[in-house]
Amino acid sequence: MDELHQGLLNLWRLAALHWRLDDSLPAIAGELGRILSFQHLLALEFDPGATGLTPAAHWTLTAPLAPPPPAATPGSATTADLTTSPVSPPPLPDSALDRLRAWCREEQVSHGPVTTLAAQLPGLFPPAWAGEALALGLIMGEEPLGILLIGVDPPGTLGEAARHRVQALREPLTLALRNHQRLRELLALREAAEADRRSLLARLGRRELTDTLIGGEAGLREVMRGVELVAPASAPVLILGETGSGKEVIARAIHRRSARAQGPFLRVNCGAIPPDLVDSELFGHEKGSFTGAAARRLGWFERADRGTLFLDEIGELTPAIQVRLLRILQDGSFERVGGQQTLHVDVRLIAATHRDLRAMVRDGQFRADLWYRINVFPLHLPALRERPEDIPALANHFADKAALRLGLALQLPTPADLALLRAYPWPGNVRELAAVIERAAILGDGQGLEVARALGTGPILPGIPAGAPVATAAAGGSAVREPSVPSRAIEPLDDAMRLHIERALAQCYGRVEGPFGAARLLDVNPDTLRSRMRRLGISRAAFKP
Repeated sequence: MDELHQGLLNLWRLAALHWRLDDSLPAIAGELGRILSFQHLLALEFDPGATGLTPAAHWTLTAPLAPPPPAATPGSATTADLTTSPVSPPPLPDSALDRLRAWCREEQVSHGPVTTLAAQLPGLFPPAWAGEALALGLIMGEEPLGILLIGVDPPGTLGEAARHRVQALREPLTLALRNHQRLRELLALREAAEADRRSLLARLGRRELTDTLIGGEAGLREVMRGVELVAPASAPVLILGETGSGKEVIARAIHRRSARAQGPFLRVNCGAIPPDLVDSELFGHEKGSFTGAAARRLGWFERADRGTLFLDEIGELTPAIQVRLLRILQDGSFERVGGQQTLHVDVRLIAATHRDLRAMVRDGQFRADLWYRINVFPLHLPALRERPEDIPALANHFADKAALRLGLALQLPTPADLALLRAYPWPGNVRELAAVIERAAILGDGQGLEVARALGTGPILPGIPAGAPVATAAAGGSAVREPSVPSRAIEPLDDAMRLHIERALAQCYGRVEGPFGAARLLDVNPDTLRSRMRRLGISRAAFKP
């Protein structure tokens, strides 16, 4: 085998040996020294934001490359003393970027004096470069990945033979750059996943995720029987229950007990997505499909492939989206926004809502065929006031979480505290209980739980004012609020929710986000709160001081 072919074979092996370009290119430089004498080696890549070129790797030789020993094995050639020098080309206008991409697609090698190449390919060469250079476009398929620049030393050594030899290096060097980019993407995904895990654990007040479901042996006994029955199947599940009653917890329990437990579990709050973006969020979009679509985006269904997708507040979806949702539930097929290719996914759907979907079907607000499709196995999650036997265990659990999250000594509720908690009607269900316990922990500052104060500052049901009659608890003689039913008729849910949100905004002086915002007080996502405020016609400006 001649020297050129042996060098190319070694380059292919080196390019596939490492994931990181800065790990493989020093060894590649040694093999390149077999073919060409050079001084500088600079790899540039088109950045994902399409704003310019960024350096992937840059080396300057501070000592000449030594010839490899006669029996050198691939990757063992001396790579000389290579020093790293950061290079940051200035941002390029779109016209210059388009020109560079077109040049890459021509699959040519440009060579000559640096001044000539800098005029032909502006914005690439560092100011310190002089003499001669080679420029090689790195392209995979029709996608330009980057450009390799080689500073040649001594000048005057370039010729047609050298150009052809460098051109033969395109494929292994393109592979090395692609591996470098894929590794960066994988690391970014891993970091994002780890950040999401840490964020979830912090929100839950846990060090690790567990499969514990409080109430599974008491108030939620019947619900858990249904979970155990339906989990092994792939049938859609509809979880019905009031806001804050723990529908996501039940959805996760179904996923963990299913054959899809190793796949993704993704939650989407349909009520928190702007109506004009729901299609893109659920099904994805192609680059350029609408203003602002700078790149292809995978939708929630595509990301949940071979796993479970939990659509919370499914009753908020528009009729147009309901049609597309029905199709994907029927055969798993869909198209991205702006796309022509029909895609297929294998996703188990778990839906949830606090609305009366049967009434919405009757009123023409929800499609009957979609209702039949998602209502295969309904689970009704009782409100917290319907299962008071779970309150002690839940309160202890949330007290433990609060202590962990706040860095306070663990303080469990006393019998008098539990009597207060049992007497409260819990319009916000389990979510409100968690917020009350955390508020009580903050007020107690590690010395105890100020449950009475926490309940006094929290929202109460419409029709039960702060000065409602009280009764004496059996334990401790503490005064507790009487959970009597209002004498007047029960208000519509939207009216009750409006009053609930308005009281929280009043207490927070119109602030929505942050540690002292209404979203934190209500224990909901700020985007979810804003969406409900828009739907209910609530303006926070009315509550600002």
